[in-house]
Amino acid sequence: MELWPLSQGEIDGTTDGFVDAAFAQGPELRAESRELRRKDYLARARRGGYPEALLRDSPRRRIKFFDGYLADLMARDVKQVADIDRASDMRKLVSLLAAQTAGLLSFNRLAGELGVGAHTVKRYVEILETIYVVRTVRAWSANATTRAVATPKVYFVDSGLAAHLGADEGALLENFVLGELARQLTWSETRATLHHYRDRDQYEVDAVLEDHTGRVVGIEVKAAETVRSDDFRGLRLLQRRLGDRFHAGFVLYSGEQSGSFGDGMTCLPISALWTC
Repeated sequence: MELWPLSQGEIDGTTDGFVDAAFAQGPELRAESRELRRKDYLARARRGGYPEALLRDSPRRRIKFFDGYLADLMARDVKQVADIDRASDMRKLVSLLAAQTAGLLSFNRLAGELGVGAHTVKRYVEILETIYVVRTVRAWSANATTRAVATPKVYFVDSGLAAHLGADEGALLENFVLGELARQLTWSETRATLHHYRDRDQYEVDAVLEDHTGRVVGIEVKAAETVRSDDFRGLRLLQRRLGDRFHAGFVLYSGEQSGSFGDGMTCLPISALWTC
């Protein structure tokens, strides 16, 4: 039962072109206020984008949909692509991944919790990618950032499923944003790839978009309704190290206003993802 979640632009019937706008306008990009706050974004993230879930008005009916969807995945979809001896391990792995959604993917740690080998966990994650449950985001690095950590991140294709499995609020919003970006990259005119950045000095950027010319747009996701200068810490590090290759840095947050933080840095409401 392969399903593909709708983007928020498709759900709202609005233009859905943040990626193209970010590369075209850079730090001058602004978004119209949609009067959405943290609770509204969390509600959208928990609802997800599967049409079958969107049609169910009550939370209880949506829970039944996700329960049934997971049961079908384990009973049918997984078995169609692999011979899994212990189906319960796969179901437990999905829950463990939800607990660390938008976090670094440690096969060894997951293997310890499941009591199987790391190579088995890697194969299970690949199966979950094949059936569009999760995606991995490769770490980004360049010669200018030799202290970068090479570990990938993992997120759920649909944030509603991640929420159903217990993802915490901060991780859920990051998952929500990464999912929107990934969907846009499948059709945007700008040919770009999605990565994340983290280094051994604890500088990180949630999403790094690099186009075919080598220009980089960095994106940080903040659940707060206000933005501080320190929220641009990781973005400014990339800017210093990349120089002219760094095109713009954005903090997407749960407030309403767009604004400049100087020198190529801009804050935007999360709704900019589908209103630009």
